[in-house]
Amino acid sequence: MKVTLIGSRYFGAAVLQTLREDGVDIIQVVAPDAEDRLAAAASLAGLPVHYLENPKVVPGHAIPDGTDLIVAAHTHARVSPEALARARLGGIGYHPSLLPRHRDIAAVEWTILERDPIAGGSVYHLADGWDAGAIAAQDWCFVANDDTARTLWERALAPMGLALLRDVVRCGTEHGVVPAKPQDERFATRAPLIRRSVKLAEERASSAASLIVTVVAPDRPGIVRAIAERAKRYDANWAASRMTSLHDQFAGIVHLQVPPANVDALSAALRTLESTGVSVTVARTDASPVPPGRRIVRLELTGPDRPGIVNELSSRLADRGVSIEDLHTEIVNGTGESQHLFRVHALLHVPNSLREDELRASLDALASESRTDIALGDHGDPVTAR
Repeated sequence: MKVTLIGSRYFGAAVLQTLREDGVDIIQVVAPDAEDRLAAAASLAGLPVHYLENPKVVPGHAIPDGTDLIVAAHTHARVSPEALARARLGGIGYHPSLLPRHRDIAAVEWTILERDPIAGGSVYHLADGWDAGAIAAQDWCFVANDDTARTLWERALAPMGLALLRDVVRCGTEHGVVPAKPQDERFATRAPLIRRSVKLAEERASSAASLIVTVVAPDRPGIVRAIAERAKRYDANWAASRMTSLHDQFAGIVHLQVPPANVDALSAALRTLESTGVSVTVARTDASPVPPGRRIVRLELTGPDRPGIVNELSSRLADRGVSIEDLHTEIVNGTGESQHLFRVHALLHVPNSLREDELRASLDALASESRTDIALGDHGDPVTAR
């Protein structure tokens, strides 16, 4: 059996080692670049390596003459029909799910998010469509209550993939064919890439006073305009508001940030609206001072809803001496099928002794554990995704 191995990273290198130990003749390795772990392992073993010009496609000329079988091990490049046609038995790949469930790039993470009681792995034939080819072999395992995507992969699914690929290649060697059972499309689900975001930005403590203004009046045009004109006249910032009309009655609440010297004058100006039939209540709420030795940081987090998000984040912050001054959470519909997003908005009191790079490192560790994108930036500057 002459195999061309396409892959990358740890799993690609592990498959290379497993197949070579099993006596498989690997005639070429296809890798994304020379820095990749699979490429390094292949070069060390004296095997020829082809580097992809386009990381998204494996072209026909990447597959050498005489290839019996293409084996894909952790590659996000599509193996072109021209490439598959150059291998006598076509190509196989490993997907860490019980196909057709959880097709696509984030199968292990969706297994955890969907709280599947069992997981599995599938060796399937490479074909048109992501992870849609016929099944050559499958196995399964239980999902532990405390499993994460990483622990499930390392504990069970990666070793399972190595064993399944070895067995399928052995079958092809002994019988000259690779088993193929079509997938049942009735049970197909998608596992698209999950993008989460955690943003932190420095906030300057505001010296402005806050006025909370509530208004109720028979609904008519011009009420909001009248409030806005008075706010502008006294240099107040319109920070937030909620307005609605119910049964011909207008009701609203507005948060205005105003220079302390203008508080009384603005309050008086707002109360003059009562002469026009508007009921007005004005309440002053000075912002609580930042504790000595701390600074204010704004936090925004968005990600797929699952148990434990706030606990994980708050624990990580508490470990660094960061306290949460204000917290707002909500669950909203996401873009994926049956997916809900969990959003967190919070104001944090961060010790001045905690440097930005230290806070970044702590959150980077959280990102690594939960596949979260982290972004840090000064307030008002563009935040660059990492």
